[in-house]
Amino acid sequence: MLSAYVPRGTTLERLQIGASDDIPEDAVWIDLESPAPAEDKLIERATGVAVPTREEMQEIEPTSRLYVENGALFMTATLMCQSESETPRTTAVTFVLTGHRLITVRYDEPRPFTIVSSKLARACPAGVTGEMLMLEMLDAIIDRAADILEKISADVEQVSREIFEPADSNTVRSRSYHDILRAIGRKGDLTSKARESLASINRMLLYLANEADNMKWAKDQRVLLKGMQRDVTSLSDYATYLTNKITFLLDALLGVVSLDQNNIIKIFSVAAVVFMPPTLVASIYGMNFKHMPELDFPYGYPLAIVMMIAAAVLPYLLFKWKKWL
Repeated sequence: MLSAYVPRGTTLERLQIGASDDIPEDAVWIDLESPAPAEDKLIERATGVAVPTREEMQEIEPTSRLYVENGALFMTATLMCQSESETPRTTAVTFVLTGHRLITVRYDEPRPFTIVSSKLARACPAGVTGEMLMLEMLDAIIDRAADILEKISADVEQVSREIFEPADSNTVRSRSYHDILRAIGRKGDLTSKARESLASINRMLLYLANEADNMKWAKDQRVLLKGMQRDVTSLSDYATYLTNKITFLLDALLGVVSLDQNNIIKIFSVAAVVFMPPTLVASIYGMNFKHMPELDFPYGYPLAIVMMIAAAVLPYLLFKWKKWL
């Protein structure tokens, strides 16, 4: 799907462009979402820019993601996608700056694109350029990454309370250990994706800042870029902190599960020790030997019962006194 954004007074109008249509001359942003080959060729004819393929966008070496070709600046970043669903993922998005026009190539729907599109449809600064749209898009991407990390932090804090808050007879754990373990795994996976995205954005910002000096961007735009770099560095540090906390919670949960299992095994072990002496007494007097003097004793049966009870009670009292129970 090919969309062109054209300034209309104080708004930015979105136009759907077919493969047989022409790109408006005053379009400042061209957005290609899962482009067809015909749409790629249309962009190449209209702008002289070779649209990278999906395979080229997924390459990880910096020279394949950040480069200049025919005067156009190509930058590919990894963005978060569907972070609030059960299957969050990352997707590669390419930004191309050519002749004060922004071209974006993507194969998914990251939230920042919808946010920026809706925002500019309501209010757009006069004299908007591709560079201004690029900065607006980067700002939305960084804000979205911050929102994701804030949500992860809140969820991790909830998991921490479920693990460490003492449970008594009046409270019931809201989730089982299995569910908590799954929650920790999902948050760890989401945090790792956020760190990957932030690292990609940071490399892109460094490259763009260097090119901005060469292209003589306005001073306020360069200052804004430096502010974004500081934000991304701070968010990356926070993502590292969350990763360490999630690792700690995982270790703690496994330790709690191990302790609970040990307590269960201890109960079975104590039960075996408690019932072993009575079983021994009952086994002795259950033998079918002909000559057993105790069998002729009038009070042999009650004596055997008393011996079995005492043999069971005494180990139990010993374990309680030693605080093993």
